[in-house]
Amino acid sequence: MIEFSVAGWSAWAPDLTTAEQWRAWAEQPWLPQGDAAPALLEVPAMQRRRIERLGRMAIQAACWCEQNGDESDIPLVFASRHGDVARSLALLQSLVGQEPMSPTAFGLSVHNAVAALYSIMRGSRSNYLALAGGAATVEAACVEAYGLLADGAPEVRVVVYEAPLPALFAGFADEPDAGFAWCWRLRRADQPGTRLGLAWEAAQAVPVRPLLPRALAAHKFLLSGDASMITTIDGQDWVWTRHG
Repeated sequence: MIEFSVAGWSAWAPDLTTAEQWRAWAEQPWLPQGDAAPALLEVPAMQRRRIERLGRMAIQAACWCEQNGDESDIPLVFASRHGDVARSLALLQSLVGQEPMSPTAFGLSVHNAVAALYSIMRGSRSNYLALAGGAATVEAACVEAYGLLADGAPEVRVVVYEAPLPALFAGFADEPDAGFAWCWRLRRADQPGTRLGLAWEAAQAVPVRPLLPRALAAHKFLLSGDASMITTIDGQDWVWTRHG
Protein backbone atom coordinates (compact mmCIF):
# COMPACT_ATOMS: atom_id res chain seq x y z
CA MET A 1 0.00 0.00 0.00
CA ILE A 2 1.14 3.52 -0.75
CA GLU A 3 -0.16 6.77 0.70
CA PHE A 4 0.12 10.34 -0.48
CA SER A 5 -1.52 13.72 -0.01
CA VAL A 6 -3.32 15.60 -2.78
CA ALA A 7 -2.41 19.21 -2.06
CA GLY A 8 -4.35 20.69 -4.97
CA TRP A 9 -6.08 19.84 -8.22
CA SER A 10 -7.53 21.24 -11.43
CA ALA A 11 -9.64 19.68 -14.17
CA TRP A 12 -11.32 20.40 -17.49
CA ALA A 13 -14.11 18.70 -19.45
CA PRO A 14 -16.97 19.99 -21.59
CA ASP A 15 -19.32 21.98 -19.30
CA LEU A 16 -17.01 21.33 -16.34
CA THR A 17 -14.54 24.19 -16.08
CA THR A 18 -14.71 25.43 -12.48
CA ALA A 19 -14.00 23.80 -9.13
CA GLU A 20 -17.62 24.38 -8.08
CA GLN A 21 -18.93 22.61 -11.19
CA TRP A 22 -16.61 19.67 -10.60
CA ARG A 23 -17.63 19.31 -6.95
CA ALA A 24 -21.31 19.36 -7.91
CA TRP A 25 -20.59 16.78 -10.62
CA ALA A 26 -18.90 14.49 -8.09
CA GLU A 27 -22.14 14.37 -6.11
CA GLN A 28 -24.20 13.45 -9.18
CA PRO A 29 -21.75 12.35 -11.88
CA TRP A 30 -22.53 12.15 -15.56
CA LEU A 31 -20.45 11.31 -18.61
CA PRO A 32 -19.00 14.48 -20.21
CA GLN A 33 -19.98 14.77 -23.86
CA GLY A 34 -19.24 17.11 -26.73
CA ASP A 35 -16.34 18.31 -28.84
CA ALA A 36 -15.58 21.53 -26.97
CA ALA A 37 -11.94 22.35 -26.25
CA PRO A 38 -10.43 24.69 -23.65
CA ALA A 39 -9.40 28.20 -24.67
CA LEU A 40 -5.87 27.64 -23.33
CA LEU A 41 -5.21 31.37 -23.09
CA GLU A 42 -1.98 30.67 -21.20
CA VAL A 43 -0.36 29.65 -24.50
CA PRO A 44 0.31 32.13 -27.36
CA ALA A 45 -2.05 31.81 -30.33
CA MET A 46 0.68 30.74 -32.77
CA GLN A 47 1.59 27.83 -30.51
CA ARG A 48 -2.02 26.89 -29.73
CA ARG A 49 -2.64 26.15 -33.41
CA ARG A 50 -0.36 23.12 -33.25
CA ILE A 51 -2.24 21.51 -30.38
CA GLU A 52 -5.12 19.13 -30.96
CA ARG A 53 -8.03 18.83 -28.52
CA LEU A 54 -6.43 16.12 -26.37
CA GLY A 55 -3.30 18.20 -25.86
CA ARG A 56 -5.31 21.32 -25.14
CA MET A 57 -7.22 19.56 -22.38
CA ALA A 58 -4.08 18.17 -20.79
CA ILE A 59 -2.08 21.39 -21.00
CA GLN A 60 -5.02 23.44 -19.71
CA ALA A 61 -5.32 21.25 -16.61
CA ALA A 62 -1.56 21.42 -16.08
CA CYS A 63 -1.51 25.21 -16.44
CA TRP A 64 -4.38 25.68 -14.01
CA CYS A 65 -2.50 23.60 -11.45
CA GLU A 66 0.59 25.78 -11.62
CA GLN A 67 1.43 27.97 -8.65
CA ASN A 68 3.39 31.19 -8.48
CA GLY A 69 7.12 30.77 -8.10
CA ASP A 70 9.81 28.46 -9.40
CA GLU A 71 8.55 24.91 -10.01
CA SER A 72 11.70 23.62 -11.71
CA ASP A 73 12.20 21.01 -8.98
CA ILE A 74 8.66 19.59 -9.30
CA PRO A 75 8.52 16.52 -11.60
CA LEU A 76 5.49 15.91 -13.80
CA VAL A 77 3.89 12.59 -14.71
CA PHE A 78 1.72 12.75 -17.84
CA ALA A 79 -0.57 9.73 -18.12
CA SER A 80 -3.01 8.70 -20.84
CA ARG A 81 -4.28 5.23 -21.63
CA HIS A 82 -4.54 5.78 -25.39
CA GLY A 83 -2.79 9.08 -26.06
CA ASP A 84 -3.55 10.80 -29.36
CA VAL A 85 -4.72 7.63 -31.05
CA ALA A 86 -6.84 9.59 -33.54
CA ARG A 87 -3.71 11.25 -34.95
CA SER A 88 -1.91 7.88 -35.07
CA LEU A 89 -4.85 6.34 -36.93
CA ALA A 90 -4.79 9.16 -39.48
CA LEU A 91 -1.11 8.48 -40.10
CA LEU A 92 -1.78 4.77 -40.59
CA GLN A 93 -4.60 5.54 -43.03
CA SER A 94 -2.21 7.76 -45.00
CA LEU A 95 0.26 4.89 -45.10
CA VAL A 96 -2.38 2.45 -46.33
CA GLY A 97 -3.41 4.94 -49.00
CA GLN A 98 0.23 5.34 -50.05
CA GLU A 99 0.03 9.02 -49.25
CA PRO A 100 2.94 11.02 -47.80
CA MET A 101 2.89 11.21 -44.00
CA SER A 102 3.50 14.48 -42.22
CA PRO A 103 6.66 14.49 -40.07
CA THR A 104 5.00 17.07 -37.81
CA ALA A 105 1.92 14.89 -37.36
CA PHE A 106 4.14 11.93 -36.53
CA GLY A 107 6.13 13.94 -34.00
CA LEU A 108 2.92 15.05 -32.30
CA SER A 109 1.47 11.51 -32.25
CA VAL A 110 4.08 9.94 -29.94
CA HIS A 111 3.02 9.38 -26.36
CA ASN A 112 5.24 12.01 -24.79
CA ALA A 113 4.30 14.75 -27.29
CA VAL A 114 1.84 16.49 -24.96
CA ALA A 115 4.38 16.55 -22.14
CA ALA A 116 7.01 17.94 -24.48
CA LEU A 117 4.66 20.64 -25.80
CA TYR A 118 3.79 21.69 -22.27
CA SER A 119 7.46 21.85 -21.31
CA ILE A 120 8.34 23.98 -24.34
CA MET A 121 5.35 26.30 -24.25
CA ARG A 122 5.56 26.98 -20.52
CA GLY A 123 9.35 27.16 -20.44
CA SER A 124 9.40 24.37 -17.85
CA ARG A 125 12.72 22.72 -17.04
CA SER A 126 11.15 20.17 -14.69
CA ASN A 127 11.72 16.46 -15.10
CA TYR A 128 8.75 14.88 -16.85
CA LEU A 129 7.71 11.47 -18.11
CA ALA A 130 4.76 10.08 -20.04
CA LEU A 131 3.23 6.68 -19.39
CA ALA A 132 0.34 4.41 -20.30
CA GLY A 133 -0.75 1.55 -18.08
CA GLY A 134 -3.83 0.20 -19.81
CA ALA A 135 -6.97 0.35 -17.71
CA ALA A 136 -4.78 1.00 -14.64
CA THR A 137 -3.09 4.08 -16.09
CA VAL A 138 -4.09 6.33 -13.17
CA GLU A 139 -2.88 3.82 -10.62
CA ALA A 140 0.42 3.41 -12.50
CA ALA A 141 0.85 7.19 -12.56
CA CYS A 142 0.28 7.45 -8.81
CA VAL A 143 2.77 4.63 -8.13
CA GLU A 144 5.32 6.44 -10.31
CA ALA A 145 4.67 9.71 -8.48
CA TYR A 146 5.03 7.97 -5.13
CA GLY A 147 8.45 6.70 -6.21
CA LEU A 148 9.51 10.23 -7.16
CA LEU A 149 8.34 11.52 -3.78
CA ALA A 150 10.26 8.74 -2.03
CA ASP A 151 13.31 9.73 -4.06
CA GLY A 152 13.19 13.22 -2.59
CA ALA A 153 10.89 15.27 -4.82
CA PRO A 154 8.97 17.79 -2.68
CA GLU A 155 5.91 17.43 -4.91
CA VAL A 156 4.84 15.69 -8.11
CA ARG A 157 2.18 16.88 -10.53
CA VAL A 158 0.18 14.07 -12.16
CA VAL A 159 -1.64 15.03 -15.36
CA VAL A 160 -4.21 12.51 -16.64
CA TYR A 161 -6.03 13.05 -19.93
CA GLU A 162 -8.17 11.08 -22.36
CA ALA A 163 -10.25 11.59 -25.51
CA PRO A 164 -12.91 9.38 -27.10
CA LEU A 165 -11.59 6.56 -29.26
CA PRO A 166 -12.06 6.75 -33.05
CA ALA A 167 -15.10 4.84 -34.29
CA LEU A 168 -12.84 2.16 -35.79
CA PHE A 169 -11.78 1.11 -32.27
CA ALA A 170 -15.19 1.42 -30.59
CA GLY A 171 -15.68 -2.34 -30.50
CA PHE A 172 -12.58 -2.75 -28.33
CA ALA A 173 -13.59 -0.21 -25.67
CA ASP A 174 -14.09 -1.66 -22.18
CA GLU A 175 -15.21 1.60 -20.55
CA PRO A 176 -17.28 4.64 -21.55
CA ASP A 177 -15.63 7.28 -23.72
CA ALA A 178 -15.21 10.90 -22.69
CA GLY A 179 -12.87 13.79 -23.23
CA PHE A 180 -11.36 15.23 -20.05
CA ALA A 181 -8.16 16.07 -18.22
CA TRP A 182 -7.19 16.56 -14.58
CA CYS A 183 -4.06 17.39 -12.65
CA TRP A 184 -3.23 16.49 -9.04
CA ARG A 185 -0.45 17.98 -6.95
CA LEU A 186 0.86 15.04 -4.91
CA ARG A 187 2.98 15.35 -1.79
CA ARG A 188 4.10 12.94 0.92
CA ALA A 189 1.32 11.58 3.12
CA ASP A 190 2.46 13.65 6.13
CA GLN A 191 1.94 16.91 4.21
CA PRO A 192 -1.30 18.98 4.23
CA GLY A 193 -3.99 17.96 1.77
CA THR A 194 -6.41 15.11 1.14
CA ARG A 195 -4.63 11.96 2.22
CA LEU A 196 -5.29 8.95 0.00
CA GLY A 197 -4.16 5.35 0.13
CA LEU A 198 -3.77 2.98 -2.81
CA ALA A 199 -3.36 -0.78 -2.39
CA TRP A 200 -3.52 -3.74 -4.77
CA GLU A 201 -4.45 -7.38 -4.27
CA ALA A 202 -5.91 -10.34 -6.14
CA ALA A 203 -9.40 -9.61 -7.41
CA GLN A 204 -12.21 -10.71 -5.14
CA ALA A 205 -15.08 -10.25 -7.60
CA VAL A 206 -15.89 -10.40 -11.29
CA PRO A 207 -15.32 -6.97 -12.85
CA VAL A 208 -18.26 -5.06 -14.30
CA ARG A 209 -18.25 -2.37 -16.97
CA PRO A 210 -17.75 0.96 -15.17
CA LEU A 211 -20.22 3.84 -15.45
CA LEU A 212 -17.37 6.32 -15.96
CA PRO A 213 -13.93 6.05 -17.53
CA ARG A 214 -11.69 4.68 -14.78
CA ALA A 215 -9.46 7.75 -14.87
CA LEU A 216 -12.48 10.00 -14.37
CA ALA A 217 -13.79 7.77 -11.58
CA ALA A 218 -10.52 8.33 -9.70
CA HIS A 219 -11.04 12.10 -9.84
CA LYS A 220 -14.62 11.64 -8.68
CA PHE A 221 -13.33 9.66 -5.70
CA LEU A 222 -11.01 12.50 -4.73
CA LEU A 223 -13.84 15.05 -4.83
CA SER A 224 -16.73 13.00 -3.49
CA GLY A 225 -15.57 12.35 0.06
CA ASP A 226 -16.25 8.61 -0.26
CA ALA A 227 -14.29 6.45 2.19
CA SER A 228 -13.13 3.90 -0.39
CA MET A 229 -13.35 2.74 -4.00
CA ILE A 230 -12.33 -0.55 -5.59
CA THR A 231 -11.41 -0.84 -9.27
CA THR A 232 -10.97 -4.36 -10.66
CA ILE A 233 -8.56 -4.56 -13.60
CA ASP A 234 -7.03 -7.67 -15.17
CA GLY A 235 -7.61 -9.92 -12.16
CA GLN A 236 -6.40 -7.35 -9.65
CA ASP A 237 -8.26 -5.07 -7.25
CA TRP A 238 -6.96 -1.54 -6.84
CA VAL A 239 -8.27 -0.29 -3.50
CA TRP A 240 -8.48 3.46 -2.97
CA THR A 241 -9.02 4.71 0.57
CA ARG A 242 -9.36 8.12 2.18
CA HIS A 243 -7.55 8.99 5.40
CA GLY A 244 -8.81 12.45 6.27
